[in-house]
Amino acid sequence: MAESQNIEWKESWRDEYLKWICGFANAQGGKIYIGTRDDGTVTGVKNARKLLEDIPNKIQNKLGIVADVNLFTKDGLDYIEIVVNPCSFPVNYDGEYHYRSGSTKQQLRGNALTNFLMAKTGLKWDAATISNIGIDDLDKESFDIFRREALRSGRMEKIDLDIPNAELLEKLDLVVDGKLKRAGALCFYREPEKVIGGCYVKIGKFEGSELLYQDEVHGSLLIMADRVIDLIYLKYLKAAISYYKETRVETYPFARDAVREAVYNALIHCNWADNVPVQIRIEDDAMFISNCSMLPFGWTAETLLGSHVSKPYNPDIARVFYRAGYIESWGRGIQKIRDACKNLGAKDPEYIVHGEDIMVKFIALQSAKVPNVTKDVTKDVTIEIKLMELLKENASITTSEMAEQLSVNRRTIQRGLVTLKGEGKIERKGGRRYGYWEIHDNAK
Repeated sequence: MAESQNIEWKESWRDEYLKWICGFANAQGGKIYIGTRDDGTVTGVKNARKLLEDIPNKIQNKLGIVADVNLFTKDGLDYIEIVVNPCSFPVNYDGEYHYRSGSTKQQLRGNALTNFLMAKTGLKWDAATISNIGIDDLDKESFDIFRREALRSGRMEKIDLDIPNAELLEKLDLVVDGKLKRAGALCFYREPEKVIGGCYVKIGKFEGSELLYQDEVHGSLLIMADRVIDLIYLKYLKAAISYYKETRVETYPFARDAVREAVYNALIHCNWADNVPVQIRIEDDAMFISNCSMLPFGWTAETLLGSHVSKPYNPDIARVFYRAGYIESWGRGIQKIRDACKNLGAKDPEYIVHGEDIMVKFIALQSAKVPNVTKDVTKDVTIEIKLMELLKENASITTSEMAEQLSVNRRTIQRGLVTLKGEGKIERKGGRRYGYWEIHDNAK
């Protein structure tokens, strides 16, 4: 049997293995076998009886915990089993905190250590209170957005929303002893960067390594959630145009529902204490949404893609987004993202975990990458409909340009224009050289 999350094989005892025991206690628990090879083959251990007394004492004196230490014999060879139970409190070895992840032991440092200690003690970063911002400093638009979305989604009743802001914050558990939690400030304060720097969203359009243009979306988290998706789809993406009979169909290269869910997840789970904004990189073939965060201890990218419980990095922020109807509370967000991509016909997104950074990569739907209205029409569309689309795009387009773009002769174009003029849908203004087409959308 190979080493795993819960099994470690050692040929002999060394006191440094107390670090491994510390790691098991801080994670899911596990067993260490002394007197075995890496594949579990028993090789035997000398002075087993003495170790049977020494190891429990060293564990208790050094780590402050109790572990079961058992002596076994196989084929005349003694070996020792150390059974470590998971601890509900942080365990340290000489001030170091170790953690078992997969088949490795890791020493926790920096944000990883901070997050671990908060998780073990039940404290979360977004639940801490602040003293420099009060309820009266919060933003009316942010409250308006929340009330609108919470009512629309049915997550809260109108009677529960038609109350003063202070009472609403109390209902959302965003106030402690009259002080606002960080979550309350980030969700409802218009300048959250005064609370923690880097609390905004950065969007960039790239061609290879070259940045073509970019935007920054500032404001409360609710304002960001309300604006980012529309900005992406109005400014950064173009839809391929097709027709079903006479109905215009727009297909974007990335599933809107999937992108929206991913952006909301990034806002909710971001470790804002790192002072790094949520970053969205958009290319022709892919979109990358990344935020500083860490997976729950023991999780991997594979865990995200399977069924899992909901473990929000910022639970209080997540609760606000849930009440607003932006997310669910059952850990189904990633499955919803995959379903939306599948419904579009696009590939599954990829999840990339780099220590304290989590990124989701969307692959563009290839058939939706060329948004040329004149080349995406179907045979069921009349020449008049095609001409109307061209004229809406460019009122000064010439008949020669129309013929070239639609791959028909000028006579066909002229017949179509005569029909549209006869129906009162278009009217020529000015001369042949400097004139333009005026479109009458209300014409029958």
